[in-house]
Amino acid sequence: MGTRAGVATPPVAGATPDAAVPRRPRRRSLWFDLTALAVVAVLFAGAVVAASTVVYRELYSPTAFVMRYLDLLSEGRAADALTIAGVTVDSAQLEARGLPVTASEALLRRDALAPLTAVEVLSEEPTDGGAKVTVSYRAGNIDGTTTFDVERAGSIGFVPTWRFARSPLAVVDLSVKGSMSFDVNGFAIDKRQVSPDGVDADPLASVPLLVFSPGLYSVSVDTAIAATPGVAVLSDSPLTRTPVTVQAEATEKFRAVVQERVDEFLTACATQQVLQPTGCPFGFYVRERIASEPLWSIAQQPQVVVEPDGAGWRIPAAEAVARIDVDIRSLFDGSVRSVSEDVPFTVTGQITILPDGTASIVVSGP
Repeated sequence: MGTRAGVATPPVAGATPDAAVPRRPRRRSLWFDLTALAVVAVLFAGAVVAASTVVYRELYSPTAFVMRYLDLLSEGRAADALTIAGVTVDSAQLEARGLPVTASEALLRRDALAPLTAVEVLSEEPTDGGAKVTVSYRAGNIDGTTTFDVERAGSIGFVPTWRFARSPLAVVDLSVKGSMSFDVNGFAIDKRQVSPDGVDADPLASVPLLVFSPGLYSVSVDTAIAATPGVAVLSDSPLTRTPVTVQAEATEKFRAVVQERVDEFLTACATQQVLQPTGCPFGFYVRERIASEPLWSIAQQPQVVVEPDGAGWRIPAAEAVARIDVDIRSLFDGSVRSVSEDVPFTVTGQITILPDGTASIVVSGP
């Protein structure tokens, strides 16, 4: 018996078709996928590290801490700036730095702040437990640079916190001559309000004032009696002392008032019908007798100048002329002659500003 032609042989169980035999390409695809995942993981980790670095630098670094303080000053938020860790100082810290412990806090307020702009970080140098952060800025119309000492204060979770190792406050030792009142950046101050001596404050003594650093402080005087265009001081070094002296000059209005008072005083002197008017800077001397009461008049009033003189003011020597008319009897023969003579004299004076703001003017001769 023979085999029937054309009959297909049934497939053997478990046999694989020829088309499904190759497996090598799939292994290659898996290797590629794993490599790609590894690369993505590395890139993601790098991105996380980079993002963390940026977040740290912008929000939690010593530089970010300093910039927060400077931003508050730029916005005029003096009260908030004082809450930054390490800003405020006590008497022990001031004494340790050789600064006056009686320094007033009157200028640590919004009204006394000048504009602070163009703030830029120049460097951050690591130190033992902290960093030195140097910034540049523009205070008013003056460019400045300040370095801050920052130290680690602790942490919140994994986030570090910072504080100023040295307070950014400073002291301006201000001496204003010629006025008990003055302005700092337009903020009005009376020396008696900020002096530890109160109403008994020495008009010539300096007044220590705490100020923010950095900061520009312009001191000026603008009263009815005295004025000055102002002196600007840049506070750019934390916990240092800067002496500032301002000499006020007499206003034209004050000089006119003094001139008027001197004129009135000399005119009153001329009403005395004696050869030597009492308390007056002029007089007339004769060896003979007078036959009539002397009549005085002021032929030329002095041109008064008012100059600073310590805590007060003075009238430097000014020339004037009085005129006397008097009859004189001769001791030799009893004859009478009329005398009409110009009497040159010199006027000086001292001016004291009283506590109530009025001026006491004492006119005298040389």
